[in-house]
Amino acid sequence: MSGKIRTFLKEYPHAWAILYFAVYIPWFIWLESRASLPYHVIHFPLDDYIPFCEYFVIPYFLWFVYIAAVFTWLFFKDRNNFYRYILFLYTGMTLFLVVSTFYPNGHLLRPAEFERDNLFIRMVCFLYWADTSTNILPSIHVFNSIAAHAAVMHHSQLGHNKWTVRCSRLLCVSIILSTMFLKQHSCVDVILGIALAACLNQMVYESDFLVKAHNFVGKLVGDHRYLSPAFSRKIHGPAKDAEI
Repeated sequence: MSGKIRTFLKEYPHAWAILYFAVYIPWFIWLESRASLPYHVIHFPLDDYIPFCEYFVIPYFLWFVYIAAVFTWLFFKDRNNFYRYILFLYTGMTLFLVVSTFYPNGHLLRPAEFERDNLFIRMVCFLYWADTSTNILPSIHVFNSIAAHAAVMHHSQLGHNKWTVRCSRLLCVSIILSTMFLKQHSCVDVILGIALAACLNQMVYESDFLVKAHNFVGKLVGDHRYLSPAFSRKIHGPAKDAEI
């Protein structure tokens, strides 16, 4: 078994990136444990005009598959774009944890009771039980969905497959809408999630920020072959423009 693990790590040295979840998950669980404590209510008048629709629970749960599928595909197929993807994801997810730690937030938009009972309502009830309406600013569902779609759009193969792009865009938009139609998030959370994703997209895909950052680190450590300017240009070279 240890031999297989060593072989796997040798072939996929970027597996270290998975260790991030050893920090994220306990931190997130701790934040959820504070759901009963006082928090700042997030609300915007537009929220009151958005109706509840239980059918959006399907794309909401598909978010987990969507994020994991892109993560797995890039992990095994494209190491360079995998690094871009996790930089995008992990930056936003970490900011989410920090904001929720120092600025406990939530909303009171969820229905107190349901007038009908069906499979989708029961799924929503499970969602409400498993994921409280706290720690919502910005929406990590929105942010990660845009990160996944950006990764698809900037991939040399996926980004040129029209059906992959269409399905990714449809799923991304559906997930964003689901956060509001299920009353999981205020539109404020959604807007800030989109704004944060737009900033990270510019930094990761549309600028030479990564090259400059990598070169700066390379100067600090000398001519280490994994941190040299030549290597950074190869890994972080500006990607071709892609429509998100």
